[in-house]
Amino acid sequence: MTKHICSILFAAAALCVLLGACGEDGPSGTSPAARPKPEGLTEAQLAVPAEGAPVATISTTMGDVSLVLFPELAPMAVENFIGLAQRGYYNGLPFHRVINGFLVQTGDAGDTENGGDTIWNGNAYPNELSDRLHHYAGAVAMAHAPGDAAGNRSQFYIVQSAPDSVDAALAKTLEEAGVREGVVQAYRAVGGAPYLDNLNTVFGQVYSGMEIVDAIAAVDCGDDDRPLEDVLVNSVTIGTYTATP
Repeated sequence: MTKHICSILFAAAALCVLLGACGEDGPSGTSPAARPKPEGLTEAQLAVPAEGAPVATISTTMGDVSLVLFPELAPMAVENFIGLAQRGYYNGLPFHRVINGFLVQTGDAGDTENGGDTIWNGNAYPNELSDRLHHYAGAVAMAHAPGDAAGNRSQFYIVQSAPDSVDAALAKTLEEAGVREGVVQAYRAVGGAPYLDNLNTVFGQVYSGMEIVDAIAAVDCGDDDRPLEDVLVNSVTIGTYTATP
């Protein structure tokens, strides 16, 4: 992807996902739409996980969400996420920021001044960017402090953009900016938030339970984008992918 595409074309929208930044709220309390199956796409991020791939299941008060992790592309983000999960850090934390048609965000225990913790004594770590990982719908990515690309800690979000969120006009803009054809096709097929590429670290992808993400995104929220009734992470279980016989 062209180096400056996100900062120049989509900077205002990108600020929405940073810690403490505001976002344009979508409709609240609407019914989740069916998600298309990402078939016939060339992007490995959207493929069925490989046998033995590292995965995580996020058990929430609204159901389970399963995601495949990409340690070879985002090693620090995955190591920190797994370490915190195994420590039980995420257990009981709320989805504190929910914007229908954009994202659901969690991971802030509220016990630090910087919006979360890390396995490295709370020290933040830098972004890990790759052209093999993008903000497609279902992408799992790190949220960091505004203006601080090294400010990744424990907070993460799941992209919840609608399947038709990347229309023909936006696709053309991406193409003209030099985005790979396979990436543009994937965005057109499943939707997403391309304006966040090259700004935030993607480290996982939902492969099961996207309907739960959509249901969380549809709950009623206040003006601060926090659900009026808490939606909680019960636990995060780490394992490896095994294909169903």
